[in-house]
This record gives sequence, C-alpha cells and structure tokens, in this order.
Amino acid sequence: MKINLKNGIDKLLFGMKQKDVVTLYGKPTKEYKDEDGHQILVYNSLKMRLTFYHDEDFKLGYIVASSANLELFGNKIIGKKIGDVKKDLASKNITKFTQEEFDTFENYFNEENWIIFQTEFDEVVKFEIGAIINQKDEFEWKFGKK
Repeated sequence: MKINLKNGIDKLLFGMKQKDVVTLYGKPTKEYKDEDGHQILVYNSLKMRLTFYHDEDFKLGYIVASSANLELFGNKIIGKKIGDVKKDLASKNITKFTQEEFDTFENYFNEENWIIFQTEFDEVVKFEIGAIINQKDEFEWKFGKK
C-alpha cells in the first residue's frame, strides 16, 4: 500500500466520507466514536484505523496504519530501522523531525507532511498521516478535487 504524502494511503484520500471508504474497502471490522465524537473505522485486514472528523462533516482526516505492505517512495517502512527510513527520506528533502519518547516507544513527527513514525526498539512499528492544514488554518481536502 502506497503512502501518498499530504493525500492519504493507497486509494484513501483525505476528505472522503465513510460511504466512499466502505465502497472501496467494504464493511469495516469495527466502528465507533472516540471521546471527541469523531467516527473511527477499523480495518483489521488492512491494519488501518481511519478517523473521520466530526467537526469537519465527518471527512477522513487521519490514518493510523501498521501493515507490513506500507511503502513510502517505494520503500517498505514497517519493521525497518528508523535510521534507514530517515536516510531514505533525507534523499527526498524530508529531514525535520520532532522526537518524543514514551516508555519503549519513540515518535518521529514531520509537521510539513503531517506524518509520524512510531518506533519501538529502534524499528518502525506504526505510521500515522493526517490531512494538511494550510496557512489559513483550514484543512486541504484532497477528495473530489480535480
């Protein structure tokens, strides 16, 4: 599954509605609302959790994924050493990361592309990507744009 920076993953585009996603991938394994009222769809087979923002008319705004099939610029990332992932990204001029630590986990956040690589024991175990917020403090929805 290809990661499309600033757009989504695979056929998922930020701004899709739940019905669009269900048309593509079928019924989710699980669905629920989180503490903020956002609609969450979980697809176990894809190893993805999708968040539809309630205050944005339930548009897809955030994806958490951990599939071994995730690829960024043609390179698999899950299970790969974070140093190797960062080296690959540096060749694409993606070099700025904010690092946070939680117990055995570390997050590497790149704000420009709104992505997070979560590592444990120095290997990427989870990837997160969110819709971009522009200079006007508005989401840049990609779905339905020509």
